[in-house]
Amino acid sequence: MAMPQNSTGENGFCFSQTLDFSCPSPPASKASQTFDAPSERETCGPLLSNGTTSSCVPSPSDSCAEPLYSTTPGEEETQFKQGIKYVADGEELACGWGRFTPRCLQAFNTSKGVLFFLCVASFLQGMTVNGFINTVITSIERRFDLRSYQSGLIASSYDIAACICLTFVSYFGGNGHKPRWLGWGVLVMGLGSLLFTLPHFTTGRYEVRLATEVGICGGNQSLPCAQAASSLSSYRFIFMLGQFLHGMGATPLYTLGVTYLDENVKTNYSPVYIAVFYTAAILGPAAGYLVGGMFLNIYTEIGREIDISPENTLWVGAWWIGFLGAGAASLLISIPILGYPQRLPGSQRYIVMRVSEAHQLKDGSHKKASDPDFGKTVKDLPRSVLLLLKNPTFIFLCLAGATEATLIAGMSTFGPKFLESQFSLSASEAATFFGYLVVPAGGGGTFLGGFLVNKFKLRCSGIIKLCLLCTVLSLLAIFIFFIHCPNMPMAGVTQMYDGSALPGGHLNLTAACNAECGCLQETYSPVCGSDDVMYYSPCHAGCKKVSEDLRNGKKVYSECSCIERYLLPGPGTAEAGKCTSSCEKKTLLLFFMFVVILFTFLSSIPALTATLRCVPDRQKSFALGIQWIVVRTLGGIPGPIAFGSMIDKSCLLWQDQCGEQGSCYVYQNSAMSRYTFIAGLVYKVLGSSFFIIACLLYKPPPAESAPGSSDASENGNCDLQEQKPSLLAEEDI
Repeated sequence: MAMPQNSTGENGFCFSQTLDFSCPSPPASKASQTFDAPSERETCGPLLSNGTTSSCVPSPSDSCAEPLYSTTPGEEETQFKQGIKYVADGEELACGWGRFTPRCLQAFNTSKGVLFFLCVASFLQGMTVNGFINTVITSIERRFDLRSYQSGLIASSYDIAACICLTFVSYFGGNGHKPRWLGWGVLVMGLGSLLFTLPHFTTGRYEVRLATEVGICGGNQSLPCAQAASSLSSYRFIFMLGQFLHGMGATPLYTLGVTYLDENVKTNYSPVYIAVFYTAAILGPAAGYLVGGMFLNIYTEIGREIDISPENTLWVGAWWIGFLGAGAASLLISIPILGYPQRLPGSQRYIVMRVSEAHQLKDGSHKKASDPDFGKTVKDLPRSVLLLLKNPTFIFLCLAGATEATLIAGMSTFGPKFLESQFSLSASEAATFFGYLVVPAGGGGTFLGGFLVNKFKLRCSGIIKLCLLCTVLSLLAIFIFFIHCPNMPMAGVTQMYDGSALPGGHLNLTAACNAECGCLQETYSPVCGSDDVMYYSPCHAGCKKVSEDLRNGKKVYSECSCIERYLLPGPGTAEAGKCTSSCEKKTLLLFFMFVVILFTFLSSIPALTATLRCVPDRQKSFALGIQWIVVRTLGGIPGPIAFGSMIDKSCLLWQDQCGEQGSCYVYQNSAMSRYTFIAGLVYKVLGSSFFIIACLLYKPPPAESAPGSSDASENGNCDLQEQKPSLLAEEDI
């Protein structure tokens, strides 16, 4: 006979599918596959996600309820005739597309299989959005005449799209077919990457106005404004649209993807699976920095000969190649993800194993979420939002995540530019350096966070304390931004041509030594003089001759009237490119940046795990969606814009295009470090405060003990299997 669905029935079990009891008892040969049912003398313990204690009082169906079967996929039809069976209401659990479900694909129809494909998708998303875009931001600014706040708006378009889509996707996708939402999302993300490359193919060739072309000192310096001016900055709207598609496509990945993994593995393995998933998402940006840095060493107009090197500030690398490859790969990886079933075979047993750690509301309204029909219609949406808003632990975890996201978004966007300015590096060198920091610090911290939660079997309150510890440690490391590398001296920008300070801090690129050269400010091609001073261009250094160094291929300028030779009389020489920084604080600054990144990412998986545990099971997807909205609205969107505006304030030398201000050429390192320190200090203090409040306000369910065992230990082992091993045979994950 069939029993009706019940969230708090006599036996206390909550099933989303119909329970069907069959009376025949199993034969003796099948005994090894059955679970021992509790006898009438036993006292049942806390077996359920709704917090109720199961009863062992005999019921009318006792004659049928003794054996509980664990079946393998091949024995499903025969074994379902005996014991308890889960009726899937016609749900197809095979991997495939429609009726095409070949047997060879079923080997991937496991939690490890879906983890692999989701890891590839998150890797591509991280590599594209947080790797390539942040790596090429300087090149895009230079190629399309953008300012930092405009490039920050491009970066924020991703989060704007995510905020718009999150409520819809997390609410309806959470109760729908998650793999299909995930697959279509990855496909849209791939289309966004292909769209992002469009400006490269629709604009004309990138023409570099070299100093040698317009003449060194004494040469022809004519440069009509009509040729210099451009409207390329309008292409930022195409970049924003590409980022918008990135945001739409990635929305299901970090909400539905996380809950799909969490629902299909055992409770204590969930942090490890999620940590692996997020580690792939962190390694993606690291790979993006490294691979993107390599592409920036290739000239953007592939196949065209050019006389400048990547060290030249006018160089624009092949920023678009990475987006083409990532877009094509995203389109391919969406195909297998679309083939996964709504739930994996055997996942129903993990629902039976779960014990809820959801925050207990005083009015008991959190129990509404245990209703199997809750959240399936639009009319339940306001009540779902209200339940989450009444959960103070969830709210303050969201706010803490927003403060961390602000720093992560800001530093990941402008971190390479920070290193480029502090250490006088080229754009490709800065991107590679930043990649070396993110790979071990970000990836290692993400995986280590999930490992620690699993290793010490932390409960929700313990997890929040771990997040607080990590935030405080990274707060202490933030003070390293008191230190900065001095700017390389630049004649007319940081000092006068004779080495004295600039009066009033105003730029003065003209001096007696280059007054007769007729140099143009529109032509920026820095050179490093033999006196270790940078000059705006060979013309501004007063150089009259040019040759090529056969050892490194760089141009060497001679007879430079503004450069004095050491020990020898007469004019000095200059080499194309920036002067190399010899900052003694470089190692110390990089080490503490590593520490900040490590502990910031170390708290990410524990914070996510705490969010999943402090809300009812049926609200997990929606809770992650709401959290991402808060994180992006308060952190991800304003982060790059705020950091871009602060960095613009520290600019010393702006591009001048016939009176129009373009991108920034030179930044003041001390001001850049000071603004970074202030932002880091404020947000880390706020994050620590939010974690403290979340921990203090968290109210766990009443402590209950399993039958025949001592009370649950303080480390919070919430796996039902360990509380009552007889309920489920040990199975490899």
